[in-house]
Amino acid sequence: MRKRSKYRPKPMLVNPLSYVLESMKPVAYHDQYLIDLKIKNNQAMVALLQGKATHDDMDMLIAMSNVTEALCQLGFGDEHKLVTVDGREAIIRIAHRSAKIKRFTPTGLEIQALNLLMELHDAQMDVITIKDMERALEYINKKVRQHDVTRLPRVAQA
Repeated sequence: MRKRSKYRPKPMLVNPLSYVLESMKPVAYHDQYLIDLKIKNNQAMVALLQGKATHDDMDMLIAMSNVTEALCQLGFGDEHKLVTVDGREAIIRIAHRSAKIKRFTPTGLEIQALNLLMELHDAQMDVITIKDMERALEYINKKVRQHDVTRLPRVAQA
């Protein structure tokens, strides 16, 4: 049996010029994508406030927190790093509490922190370009590959 080769060809762009031009457009240029994203984030937040949040809702809020924090690390909203830290800690506290009581229930301070985080996320989405979003996603993927992330407990849904 032959040894498997480590060579993997790089993906090639079919149209590099359109990729560059698309990367320079702001995320707000794609109104439908941005509206869908904001609706999903708000639905997850409403479900959390009503006590009906599922793992998918929490995953949506965690993804929003990760993107916001990555964009802050890249220089978008640098002065609001405390908001991202407070939002991340609120999500962690909600997840750890849910391991005991089997429901996602936030406190008042956690709700305030998540609302500020959501406002910052929406403001960042209005400013950044597609390329900035790709850089933020690469930053998040690099952190996950390096195991430099906080692992949250999973709760069995009733």
